[in-house]
Amino acid sequence: MKLKREEAKRMIFDQGEKIFNVKFTKKDGSKRSMSCRRGVKKGVKGVGLSYDPNEFNLIPVFDMANNGFRMVNASTIEELTIKGKTYQVK
Repeated sequence: MKLKREEAKRMIFDQGEKIFNVKFTKKDGSKRSMSCRRGVKKGVKGVGLSYDPNEFNLIPVFDMANNGFRMVNASTIEELTIKGKTYQVK
């Protein structure tokens, strides 16, 4: 199935705290595949970010494999797997 980037971004936000997989291109040009989820509160100190991720089209997520917070560049998402369905993003 194919999705537009904005649809993919909306689906990620609609997931809530459920785990999903995403493949995207990092800022340095390398490809990244990540199993992640949104809404994780553990380890958050309440200070907040010094910038707004939406201004840079970034999605803050928690990387399940590396146990840390990461940013997904919504502009470079290539593939999204949610609830067992894989979507190609164009």
